[in-house]
Amino acid sequence: MDIPGLPARRAALNLIDAVLRRGETLDQAGGSALARIKGDADRALARAIAGEVLRWRADLDALIDSATRLPLADDAKARAVLQIMLAQVLRLETPAHAVIATGLPLLMGGPRRLAHGVFSTLTKRAVTLPEVPTLPEPVMERWGIRAETIAAGLAVPPPLDLALRDAAATAEWAERLGGVSLMPGHVRLPRGIAVEHLEGFREGAWWVQDLAASLPARMLGAGEGRSVLDLCAAPGGKTMQLAAAGWKVTALDNAKRRLERLRENLERTALEAEVVLADAFTWEPQEKFDAILLDAPCTATGTSRRHPDVLHRIAPRQIEEMAEIQTRMLARAAEWLKPGGTLVYAVCSLEQEEGEDRAADVELTLAPITAAELPEGLSPTGEGWLRTDPGMLAEAGGLDGFFIARWVKG
Repeated sequence: MDIPGLPARRAALNLIDAVLRRGETLDQAGGSALARIKGDADRALARAIAGEVLRWRADLDALIDSATRLPLADDAKARAVLQIMLAQVLRLETPAHAVIATGLPLLMGGPRRLAHGVFSTLTKRAVTLPEVPTLPEPVMERWGIRAETIAAGLAVPPPLDLALRDAAATAEWAERLGGVSLMPGHVRLPRGIAVEHLEGFREGAWWVQDLAASLPARMLGAGEGRSVLDLCAAPGGKTMQLAAAGWKVTALDNAKRRLERLRENLERTALEAEVVLADAFTWEPQEKFDAILLDAPCTATGTSRRHPDVLHRIAPRQIEEMAEIQTRMLARAAEWLKPGGTLVYAVCSLEQEEGEDRAADVELTLAPITAAELPEGLSPTGEGWLRTDPGMLAEAGGLDGFFIARWVKG
């Protein structure tokens, strides 16, 4: 007999396994893991359970180990099931009886009695998780003194940020949507809202874009009809920002499906851009550009608030590979700039190798980022770059981790 809620828990188990064992993203794993689940609510539940396990995995393991006489193997199915069960009780506030009813069947033919005993022991102790998740040791080593502050920003999934087509209407849209604004052209709402049902969606008055992700395009200012190349443009948030700011935009990407989303977003917002499907390493523009925005491919560790899988998937090898791609793309972009043109480089990564180290090698004239261009509470670095991380603006809901730098071609 089918147990209500069991498919969602089984899907969560498969999502976690895909991330930890195969190195897939949650989005990649979702295609197969969620395929048999009926209903958006159960799919969302499976994603939520998996996300909380990945966010708090080290702390969940510490609790499990405190209640077992002999340690479970790191890859033991019983450990994974217990992680899922504890995440529901401690993070999603699921009643213990429902957790047991949908968790133990995942161990059919396995150590169900052991899992039940560990779970019961911990719930009787009324255990809790720390206020701040413990990061995996390799991540702590990479992030060094920044790790504690960053971890504080990962405790909960992020709020919903909207970028407005008309920055002059910021106060109006903040009031209409019941949100707050941290800078012109931005409105922040609580998470969990159905975006397509919000006022202004159908008429394209705004689009979803994390506050930090909106900063690179802002560093180019008003376009006044000048030409800009948005490299790695899909799914289109930066392209729409630039078009709304008066730039003549060429939006280039090598991902066909993501470019289709970009075209749909442009149509919904009634903004214009020339969309180009091409590989940045083989494509050549007919004319050089007044400005180029390179939001480069990266490890995306800065998005760990919403994608906690990156805490477990990314290792030095991936960082090194991305740094090589970024170096090559920066060199290409510099060639395509007009004299006097502006280049903005950005990555949603918290790794120094992808940010500061790449910027230090650029042989253009630095155009320092200023505090006046940023939301209150953010400041440029001493070098004139910008580094954000999830622990910043915590009282306002935080933001993703980005590195941004800007230069002018002499």
